Amino acid sequence: MPSDRRLRPVWAGEAAAPGGAAVQLSLDEVGLPLSDVTFVVVDLETTGGRPSDSAITEIGAVKVRGGEVLGEFHTLVDPGGPVPPFIQVLTGITTTMLMGAPPIEEVLPAFLEWAAGSVLVAHNAPFDVGFLRAAAASMGYRWPGFRVADTVKLARRAVTRDEVPNYKLSSLAAFFRATTTPSHRALDDARATVDVLHGIFARLGPLGVTHLEDLETASDPVPPDVRRKRTLADGLPDSPGVYLFRGPRDEVLYVGTSTTSLRNRVRSYFTSAEKRTRMVEMVRLATRVDPVPCATPLEARVRELRLIAEHSPRYNRRSRFPERMPWVRLTSEPYPRLSVVREVRDDPGSAWIGPFASMGAAQLAVEALHEAFPIRQCTKHLPLRPAAGASVCVLGEIGRCGAPCVGGIEQGAYDAVVGAVRAAMTADPGPLVERLATRIRTLVATERFEDAAAVRDRMSAFLRGATRAQRTAPIARIPELAAARRTDDRGWELVLVRHGRLAGTARVGRLDDPMPVIASLRATSEHVPAPVAPASAAHPEETDLILAWLEQPGVRVVDVAGEWSCPVRSAQRVNPVAAVALDLALPRPGARVEAELAPVVPLRPARTA
Repeated sequence: MPSDRRLRPVWAGEAAAPGGAAVQLSLDEVGLPLSDVTFVVVDLETTGGRPSDSAITEIGAVKVRGGEVLGEFHTLVDPGGPVPPFIQVLTGITTTMLMGAPPIEEVLPAFLEWAAGSVLVAHNAPFDVGFLRAAAASMGYRWPGFRVADTVKLARRAVTRDEVPNYKLSSLAAFFRATTTPSHRALDDARATVDVLHGIFARLGPLGVTHLEDLETASDPVPPDVRRKRTLADGLPDSPGVYLFRGPRDEVLYVGTSTTSLRNRVRSYFTSAEKRTRMVEMVRLATRVDPVPCATPLEARVRELRLIAEHSPRYNRRSRFPERMPWVRLTSEPYPRLSVVREVRDDPGSAWIGPFASMGAAQLAVEALHEAFPIRQCTKHLPLRPAAGASVCVLGEIGRCGAPCVGGIEQGAYDAVVGAVRAAMTADPGPLVERLATRIRTLVATERFEDAAAVRDRMSAFLRGATRAQRTAPIARIPELAAARRTDDRGWELVLVRHGRLAGTARVGRLDDPMPVIASLRATSEHVPAPVAPASAAHPEETDLILAWLEQPGVRVVDVAGEWSCPVRSAQRVNPVAAVALDLALPRPGARVEAELAPVVPLRPARTA
């Protein structure tokens, strides 16, 4: 079983130095260098090709690190039955040889303990690892979750078919001049696989595969010019933060974020894990990566948004211009109307929903309100008294508008319509949802599916805009809110929010008092002027991130200046109810669907701190 066998082959990527010492070449300090990784190269012999109807007859393994063989593990295994004749011919292992050998129940625990903490390597790894996993499962053992490297896949990356006829172990061992010839015996094959592994490392080293993280993706081809740029990740911190890829003129090409490790996230751009064509193009242009370490994951996400808005990187697709995001406004004139605007202004008589991702989405929300309520759709300013010579429009003639332009509706009656619109926008969209859902059902019943889909899209756009405004307005009015959340290490993640903008954040250890840190944040954090609600003082997506963080389980509001609450019958509450109507799926022509709205019930009470 385990034994010591000390050899000193030259490690792949090393050169022999005078005096016999080895000198490491081309390895940087990012990640775990292959020379520091402990590999256990394993080979099995079995009675067949599938774990379901076959058993292990021999285990051979070699433990290596940095080109040095640290030890070997070898044993025959009693399979609990006879060895098939063709297996005896292939391996030379007979049923008689296995008499008195230990069963797998004794061998596997010893092997797993011996191999613990290493990377398993095998030639055609799914076969060998599959048998080991099946044996562990049959014994009720939890598989340790080894990292696994397959020399077949790695060889396909390192050796061309012009050099070897195939990727069998015997062919590769001959190509790399292995010191042991494969013989279909476990230990001999494992020793040969070690030499093949070292030969593969020597081939892949110039391609940038010098660390364990590279090895895990090396079987998938990565353009050499992309892999060589992995040095851009040198020295990046292993912490949350934001990274900026810069181009040859120092311009910002791309801004990204990592909530765990900047180093690992940036390294992924130089491996096969990155499959986006635009990102590969960006990496080819990049000349350096600037890190911005952050105290918390929330700070990283917020800084990413701010840097994208500041630099407008050409390779970022996210929203860059919050000032261009439209709002739907209910005006404050004598006969109010709906309009799409770019800015929330200080007008006490107005109501707002949004912001929307596009003008098209905002216009859909306006159409939803027009379809549900007979508010006027003309755009001109109307006086309290109709102008001489005014004439009614088509919508007034068909009863879709009260026609205040010609005195067709009294001021009080029109005010009631405006009040219903205002309530749907700012408090309770239930009447709008009920009316549009009834319209959807009618259209579906007559198989007018495209028209029903249009109504559904208008309702969905309205609900998204109303939900955003109703969630944002309360926090936008709060001058300061301090909150805390337990971290995985039992410390605290602290957040200070002012008018919906992240003003400061910090982390404290589990043994530290968070209150002095909160006091320090209050004293030193950014001053944020009050915005015009429902717009916050930040990018809309930043406020969305903050609200999502505050709504996490376990978040504690430490202090709040003012009231933080939302309408009980809000658009956010209606969204799941409206989903029945929105998800009619509007079937293929010829199909029929019947749907009823679920009862309108509060999903959560108002929250007041």
